[in-house]
Amino acid sequence: MRLDKLGLNDIFKRKHDMNSPHSLQQPPLAPSDGSAFQPQLQHIGWSEQQGVGMITLQQIGRKNALTFESYAELKTVFQQLHDVPAIKAVVLTGAGHEFCSGGDVHHIIGPLLQMKAPELLAFTRMTGDVVAAMRKCPQPIVAAIDGICVGAGAALAMAADVRLGTSRSRTAFLFSRVGLAGCDMGACALLPRIIGLGRASELLFSGRIMLGDEAERWGFFNRLCAPDDLPEESLRWAKDCASGPSFAHQMTKTMLQQEWNMGLEQALEAEAQAQALCMLTQDFARAYEAFAHKLTPTFQGN
Repeated sequence: MRLDKLGLNDIFKRKHDMNSPHSLQQPPLAPSDGSAFQPQLQHIGWSEQQGVGMITLQQIGRKNALTFESYAELKTVFQQLHDVPAIKAVVLTGAGHEFCSGGDVHHIIGPLLQMKAPELLAFTRMTGDVVAAMRKCPQPIVAAIDGICVGAGAALAMAADVRLGTSRSRTAFLFSRVGLAGCDMGACALLPRIIGLGRASELLFSGRIMLGDEAERWGFFNRLCAPDDLPEESLRWAKDCASGPSFAHQMTKTMLQQEWNMGLEQALEAEAQAQALCMLTQDFARAYEAFAHKLTPTFQGN
């Protein structure tokens, strides 16, 4: 089956035809003046609260399964957040009491069986682009994970900077259970850095479910919350982060990413340069003045 029959040409090849019945309504360009960011989304939810952007996976009847369109919108939103300084942190969550059940069986898995190798490669590259967009997104991302979190959903959680879960969270990298390799959406690169090589190997080879308390013990979850408290706790963490020195936070995220491929001497020099830039910011001066007067600093991100 050709991509044009599936309506995926615009997603994979970025050849958007506004007259095509299969065309997707993509979010507009982000405002350059830092004003409110209001992407026009059809397949994922967006809201904003006190400098925190809330992205919600919302296909409740299918446990927030991902579609070709939701993949495309996720990638676009995370890419555009580069140009939205008013948003200082992001929460990624799922509607209802589930996070994400992975790729939609009927809307993704079925069509994939009809594709040829070039089309399949275009799809797997697109899913990887979502993870790359999350890691390159300058704002810290907290994933609020309740209920099911499997397959591509687990990969989205993995790509966040911080993960909050619940005791009823069920996380699994299911790829081996459907005849695929565990090396999907950056799992072989990211997961060992989060929980260690041995534990990552176990999960990727077996595809088994990791319960909430185990996920916290292994370090996949930063902490567990009561299910009813998860939305408030994840928003509180994001707001706390948003109230901090946003330029410095962006630098921290950048260096966490870049230093993966550096030796110690390179990392020390890179961090020296990054920290020197942060020392030139007004937030650094604000922190000193507040400390000198025994006050709490009010950071402004400059």
